[in-house]
Amino acid sequence: MSEKYLMANGLRLCYEEFGSPCDPTIILIMGLGTQMTSWPDTFCETLATNSYRVIRFDNRDIGLSEKIDTDKAPNLLSLMIRSRLGLQVSVPYTLRDMARDTIGLLDALSIERAHWVGASMGGMIAQLLAAEYPKRTLSLTSIMSTTGRHGLPQAPLRVLRQMSSRPSAQNKDAYVKHAMQTWALIGSPDYPPEPDELRARILKSLSRCYYPSGYRNQAAAIIECGDRRGVLHRITCPTLVIHGKADILVPVEGGIETAQNIKNAKLELIQGMGHDFPKQLVPKIVKMIINHIDQ
Repeated sequence: MSEKYLMANGLRLCYEEFGSPCDPTIILIMGLGTQMTSWPDTFCETLATNSYRVIRFDNRDIGLSEKIDTDKAPNLLSLMIRSRLGLQVSVPYTLRDMARDTIGLLDALSIERAHWVGASMGGMIAQLLAAEYPKRTLSLTSIMSTTGRHGLPQAPLRVLRQMSSRPSAQNKDAYVKHAMQTWALIGSPDYPPEPDELRARILKSLSRCYYPSGYRNQAAAIIECGDRRGVLHRITCPTLVIHGKADILVPVEGGIETAQNIKNAKLELIQGMGHDFPKQLVPKIVKMIINHIDQ
């Protein structure tokens, strides 16, 4: 597929399309600090062969989309403490700003309504879109995401330490080693990737873009958003929640609570799935999504 660019919400976004423009649209929204290419090609292509126009895009501050200049990097620990104390937090931008980017993408492509499919942070953005833009929404699929409530089980400290440390891109060997350790921690334990295949994916992502400031800014937006249960109660579109039972980064309780707070939401829990899209599970997940939006 060839990468294209458009202006959305005042920002230059990079995107790719699969399928026919005449078919109903599925918008894929990726997670924290993760490029659109992390939606597997087979995932996108299979959705498209089921008569859907599939669009994946780089969120602001990641991949080939526009980066956000900030005078000072957000202090994530300070933001978390202030958020838990109920104090106001100041961030470069919010998840609602990122939701407006997505609506801007629809506007730029003259798409009236879409099926939202979001993973992790992308699931949070998709939740906001379904709740706050009902006239632009056909359905919602929230994958490996959560409500944002503070009392939910959290990732272990060793995982948070791993996620918060990033080697310099100049030291390619150290970067690849760190990335492979990260995916070993948060990936699907029942479906580990072949090391050479994972290494190739990491190197491809690194050569496409490396922008750690975007990761911090997006993490700050997640913290600022806080508890979304009140937002979830406003969602009226058909909703599917998919979560891995072995997700260590966003524990399964987050997915369960998401479904509990959306009227008539369907919950699908997958044994052995972590916080990734292993190729062995792509057909299963795609079938769940197709069955959901076809109905």
